[in-house]
Amino acid sequence: MSPVLQVPVEHAAGWLRSAAPFARPAMAAHVDWLRLLLPIAQPAVATICMSAILYYLYAIYSARAFFGERPRWTFYARPPISILKPIRGLDVGAYENFASFCRQDYSRYELIFGAESEDEPGLEVARAVARDFPATDVKIVVSDRSIGTNRKVSNLANMAAEAKYDNLLVSDSDIRVDPSHLKLLARPLEDPEVGVVTCLYRSKASGAAGWIDALGLSTEFQPSVLVARRLEGMSFAMGSGILIRRAVLASIGGFAAFADYLADDFQLGNRPSQLGYRVELSPYVVEHRLSTADFRELLYHQMRWYRGIRSSRPAGYAGLVFTQGVAAALALVLLAPFSLLAWALAAATVGVRLAMSWFVAVRCLQDEAAKRFLWLVPARDLLSCALWLAAFFGGTIVWRGERFRLERGGRLVPFGLELAPADDSAPAQAGR
Repeated sequence: MSPVLQVPVEHAAGWLRSAAPFARPAMAAHVDWLRLLLPIAQPAVATICMSAILYYLYAIYSARAFFGERPRWTFYARPPISILKPIRGLDVGAYENFASFCRQDYSRYELIFGAESEDEPGLEVARAVARDFPATDVKIVVSDRSIGTNRKVSNLANMAAEAKYDNLLVSDSDIRVDPSHLKLLARPLEDPEVGVVTCLYRSKASGAAGWIDALGLSTEFQPSVLVARRLEGMSFAMGSGILIRRAVLASIGGFAAFADYLADDFQLGNRPSQLGYRVELSPYVVEHRLSTADFRELLYHQMRWYRGIRSSRPAGYAGLVFTQGVAAALALVLLAPFSLLAWALAAATVGVRLAMSWFVAVRCLQDEAAKRFLWLVPARDLLSCALWLAAFFGGTIVWRGERFRLERGGRLVPFGLELAPADDSAPAQAGR
């Protein structure tokens, strides 16, 4: 055992010995187990603290390296692009989200909105945008044709069948951009080895649940993307923006290949990566307009995200234990309350965590949630740790009001329903 932790272990053992005579027999047995576990638990949580500090420092290094890189491309590639914008429900600020894609400083592109039925409230907003921006080539595709369990993927397939260009940009309906978005996102396509381009995002929200959700995205998820890119290169994409060559999409089997999977954005990056195409992370950061309404929706979203990672990358999910620095710091001071070094290590862990959150989310991403609520990061991390542990058990998720079971690999199985994949090349009804 580390000499640093010997004193607090002896203190704890003394407390347990003094308490045992007053405890019931069952409680005394538990006390004996705790006496055995304490010498193991203290070094274990101290190790997690130290590994988390290293992770936080590496995240700072990864962000500094990424945002400090000089562009590797000599000119702006401007291939024609078809933007696929799936609609489900009505997002906060939907009109401005959609309209921002009509203000692009780009020569040839089209904007395609897609929905399953005419009842979607977002269609009215899409048609208003089409009327207000007559110079932009806007199409609206409405079709209930399904190619799998994931309705968003079916929607994308229906839109892609109507797209006229060979580069497809999959962009979620809650994304807002400035006029330089397309030209910056398309720049890596100058390199023929690049098959997919994706981008980071900064989040804006309203309400307590929304800001808590946004804080986790900017200080937990975005740093993990930068670390993964630095360690192993990009092998996934994000729904904030996925620019993919149509030929690359065809090489992985089209949208039908993952129409039954939850993480369609992960699949759109991972499958091309496995075939040898490069996935590039653009330095352009989009704005993500979160619409998390309440804490129930927050929990559904977080559990869907964690269980999606666990089903797709189980080993990597288990490895997240070494990034749980704040929870480990709290456990360490509870296990060794009289150790100054334990308190120092815990303080260092939390301090470096806050420094990393500030550098990545505030300085690099200019994220509003992190600017306003940086002081809440430790509490947010404790919530994330609890949800991460809970996601180890069970495989049920709730998505858009429907309940699914997640199989290994991330495949979605609806309760009481089984859908067979269909061909994704048949055209759907299109209109202006």
